[in-house]
Amino acid sequence: MDATEQFQDQIDKQNESLISTGNDHLDYILGGGLSANCFVLIEGDPGVGKTTMAMQFALEGIRQGESVLYLSLSEGEEELRSVAASHGFDLEGLTIVDLSPGSETLGADEATIFHPSEVELTELTQAITNSFEEHQPNRVVIDTLRELRHLAQSDLRYRRQLIALKAFFRAKDCTVLLIDDLLPDADLQLQGVVRGAIELQRHTPDYGRVRRRLQVTKMRGHVVRTGYHDFTIVRGGLAIYPRLVAAEHHTKFDHGAVSGGVPELDELLGGGLQRGTSTLIIGAAGTGKSSLTANYAVASANQQGRSAIFVFDETAQNYLERCEGLNIPLRKYRDDGRITLRQVDSAELSPSEFAWHIRRIVEEDNVRFIAIDSLNGYMHSMPDDDYLRGQLHELLSYLNGKGVTTLITLSQHGMVGDVESPVETSYLADTNILLRYFEHQGKVRKAISVIKKRTGGHEKAIRELAFTSDGIRIGGPLTEFRGVLTGTPEYFGDADPLLTAEDDR
Repeated sequence: MDATEQFQDQIDKQNESLISTGNDHLDYILGGGLSANCFVLIEGDPGVGKTTMAMQFALEGIRQGESVLYLSLSEGEEELRSVAASHGFDLEGLTIVDLSPGSETLGADEATIFHPSEVELTELTQAITNSFEEHQPNRVVIDTLRELRHLAQSDLRYRRQLIALKAFFRAKDCTVLLIDDLLPDADLQLQGVVRGAIELQRHTPDYGRVRRRLQVTKMRGHVVRTGYHDFTIVRGGLAIYPRLVAAEHHTKFDHGAVSGGVPELDELLGGGLQRGTSTLIIGAAGTGKSSLTANYAVASANQQGRSAIFVFDETAQNYLERCEGLNIPLRKYRDDGRITLRQVDSAELSPSEFAWHIRRIVEEDNVRFIAIDSLNGYMHSMPDDDYLRGQLHELLSYLNGKGVTTLITLSQHGMVGDVESPVETSYLADTNILLRYFEHQGKVRKAISVIKKRTGGHEKAIRELAFTSDGIRIGGPLTEFRGVLTGTPEYFGDADPLLTAEDDR
């Protein structure tokens, strides 16, 4: 049994004793849910989604027929119900006790919004325990601990009060969810008291929407999926996108080849693209990367089922119109459901969210061919190059393990002569196809060659590539040229060996 199988075995064994958080994807990250009868902390910046997560936890308890108590120490009941209404949550059956400063429960004389420190800490904790004794809940949410910390006024008193609360709830057969702000310095007082902790983070990039992510920083005696997991706040709660772990998703599949529908292209690739492999098409802008990708998507849909193309750099409508001009019937395949064409805004989509969408269409829609056009657009959703490589490697490993044929395009800087790639990722793909411009007799031509193919042999020749109204044309090997890949080749033959199509695009 390898490490992945051992991990999954541990997850399976602990599932029986866990309770659901009300969010399936969070349960997946937690290895099945939360341990019953314990203290669990949710901490994060204001507005990051802590209360929404707590409400999902509370409402799940109601769905399970449990008694649930929501203790609000900072916001009034009206504010909580407003948050619930924005998500479409039905709070019927949920007991909300308002312990915020100035509430009737604590008394207006002892607590005001302007002077919360005047409320004695013992009175607040007594109100918490009295509320529990009155309602006898199975689940409790305390939102937030900020008020307890302010009233304690010292780390020692704060810690003693937390330990006292923990001792009280430990004997009550109750799971307690604590909500707190994420302080600049880790609150070790609180971390030492709780059984588990989930940290929520928010980051605003220079351009694009706010990015949110979470991690399980502690879960004593509990196997969880570690690392950062992206999430968004949507109507209905938190949409969490667990970090993709390729090793957990291998399956058996046929390792045959996928034809590109052009005999010369298949010859160049040594028979076609292998299932369960990834291919990177590299070239300057306009060399035909997207057209070649669309042609493969159509060919794959004919041979092995559904295909999907994720377009980052142009609109889906432009993509379809360009394919029509090249006699590539992408629109027809899109309309009948054999090809999914999705336009992606990288500023609005996190890497884990994108990977989750790909995983869903592979596992639920049985898509067998995935195209990412282009990697340049995908890069804009990444915080740095190292993260790009790690995320892309995991995504390609996952797709390879599921038997999916993957094709990615990458635009290089420059047109002819010396060109550079914005990021070095060619080593991640199993096959590299290089497209280049070159000049001959006053005309700009295009060349195609296969630089590498890990899964078998391939033709070493450089061939001319042309896009016409009849589709893709590939000429014979350019044996009478030197320096084609430099963009300024030298011709030494006796006859012109190049394609003569007048409508080369």
